[in-house]
Amino acid sequence: MNTWYGIMFILITILMFLGMRSIYLRFRNPMLNPVATTTLLLILGLMALNVSYDTYMLGGWWIQELLGPAVVALAYPLYHQRKKIFRYRFPLFAGLLSGVFIGIVTGMVYVKVAALSPIYSATFLPKSVTSPIAMDIAAITGGIPSLAAALVILSGIMGAVVGPVLMKYMGISHYLGVGVALGCAAHGIGTAKATEYGEEEAAFSSISMTLSALLYALVLPISIGYFL
Repeated sequence: MNTWYGIMFILITILMFLGMRSIYLRFRNPMLNPVATTTLLLILGLMALNVSYDTYMLGGWWIQELLGPAVVALAYPLYHQRKKIFRYRFPLFAGLLSGVFIGIVTGMVYVKVAALSPIYSATFLPKSVTSPIAMDIAAITGGIPSLAAALVILSGIMGAVVGPVLMKYMGISHYLGVGVALGCAAHGIGTAKATEYGEEEAAFSSISMTLSALLYALVLPISIGYFL
C-alpha cells in the first residue's frame, strides 16, 4: 500500500508542477513561479485532506532523491561555457565571495536581532545553500535538518521571485551578474530561474551555487560555534 501511496504522490506533484509551469510560461509573471505555486497548492491540498508530512514523503522522498542528479546535470552548461568562465574568473570569484560573505553576515545579524535560540539559529543560517548540504550543516551544528530544508526552499522561492525584479530595477542584465546573483542567493531554484535567461546565465549560476555551497560547508560549522 505504501508503494502505491508513494507513486500517487509523485504523480500528483509532477502533474501539479507541469500545470503551474504551463500557467507561468503563458503569463511570465514572477509571482507565478511554478516552484512557489506548486508548493503552495501542495500545502493547501495536504492540509485540506488532512494528509501528514510523513505520508506525503512516501513519494516526496523519491523526488527529493532526484535533486542530486539534477544538480550534477548542471555540469553540462558549465562545461559548455568553460571558456567564458575562465575569461571572467576574477569578477566571478569576487561576486561569489561577496555573495557568500553577505549571506553569512546578514544571516547572523538576523538571528541575533530576532534572538533565536541556538537550535533555530543553526537551522536558519544555511538558508542560502542547496538542500542536501544545508541539511548536513544543520545536523552538524545542532539544527533541525528537515526545517533547514524547508527554509532553503523558501529562500530559493523568494530569490527566484524577487531577484529578477530587483535586477531589472538595478539595471543588472549581464549574464555574469544575473547568474552569480541567482546562484549565490537562491541556489538550485535560482539556477532553474537562470536557465530561463539563457545558457550563459545558467552556467554561471550553476558554478556559483556549487562553489558557494562548498564555502558555506567549510565556514558555517566553524563560525556558528564562535558566534552563537
